[in-house]
Amino acid sequence: MPQYRYQVRSANGAPSSGLLSAETASAAAAILREQGLHVLQLAPAGPGAMRLGGLVERLNVSTGPGLKEVLDFTTQLAVMTRAGIGIRQALEGIAEQVEHPRFKRILHEIRMDVEAGKQFSEAIARYPKLFSPLYVSMVRASEMSGSFAKMLDRIAAYLAQEVETRRMVIGASIYPGLIAAMAVSVTVFLLTFVLPRFAAVFAGREDALPAPTKFLMGLSSFMVEWWWAILAVAAAGIVGLLVGLRTPTGRGLFDLFKLRCPLVNRMFRALYISRSLHTMGELLNAGVPVLDTIAITGDISGNTLYRRMWRGVYGAVKQGRKIQSQLVKSPLLPKPVVQMIAAGEESGKLGEVLQEVSSYYHRVLRDAIKTVTGMIEPLMIVLMGSCVGFIAMAIILPIFKMSSLVTN
Repeated sequence: MPQYRYQVRSANGAPSSGLLSAETASAAAAILREQGLHVLQLAPAGPGAMRLGGLVERLNVSTGPGLKEVLDFTTQLAVMTRAGIGIRQALEGIAEQVEHPRFKRILHEIRMDVEAGKQFSEAIARYPKLFSPLYVSMVRASEMSGSFAKMLDRIAAYLAQEVETRRMVIGASIYPGLIAAMAVSVTVFLLTFVLPRFAAVFAGREDALPAPTKFLMGLSSFMVEWWWAILAVAAAGIVGLLVGLRTPTGRGLFDLFKLRCPLVNRMFRALYISRSLHTMGELLNAGVPVLDTIAITGDISGNTLYRRMWRGVYGAVKQGRKIQSQLVKSPLLPKPVVQMIAAGEESGKLGEVLQEVSSYYHRVLRDAIKTVTGMIEPLMIVLMGSCVGFIAMAIILPIFKMSSLVTN
């Protein structure tokens, strides 16, 4: 009888592993579930099978499933549910088609939880990195109202807009990053490889060299001699920056910088406003309670300052005040937006108003990204041209000066 190596978790959360003999993998999983265990991994115990499975799992840790995989899954699940296919059969069919090993395993675990009698919202809530509180809350609301397939369509539309927004922001960052990397690379090449070749030509005539040439020759000598120290300081600076961004103070300062930097502040403000209002509108229209909606909106906003603002709104609403009573005190939302939110509260159509305002700011975000990209491109070209031109001038000036001395 075939043997299967398993990894399970008990009811109290303790993990364990071992070998089990069964006719098929399904039979082995059934035996483990009858014992009250939750199956984490199950694979044939043949030579090298688990080593290969573990290797595949480790290789996929850095490229784990993301928003795109969740969007594809949600879209397929909505289509299959609308077609009358049961949730368990739909999960099994989608899992068989998924190519990402880790996401496939997660979907199988969700299916087993659903088969064990758990609600779908309860099963996906175990994976908060994949299924956000917004996703779980909207699914839970649909389970209570009986509009599961329709709600999945709305979630898919929300995720599609999030994917598009991320793509726009990342796309706007790639080009300036490439130009900056090219500028630094060209400057370092000129200072460490080209300029030292001219140092021998100017040897013994240092006093007659122009000030720009003396400065660059000194900088070139320093970089050639102390390159290891420069790399060490640069690496330490990058590590320090990354560690600092993980602290609440560092993250708060970086979020404040994004809202204050003249070049990109309009883009980031539009991003946070669009994301917050879109999230809040979707949750309210899905029937999620107001307090839960505000809490989730703050967590998903993506900026510590906006998160703090929504937490203040949460406290005000919990005390019986209106949403706009707290928002009117914050400079993070434009006054017209606060006025429209107040009008939505008064009319009882806050969800619809928020959707319209978020759609407007999504268009503002697109325009802001185009503006930022259009401004950064000439700025980077001018900066790169100025650096290269300064180095070229510092090399050519002494040559002209020496030739004029020889002619005279």
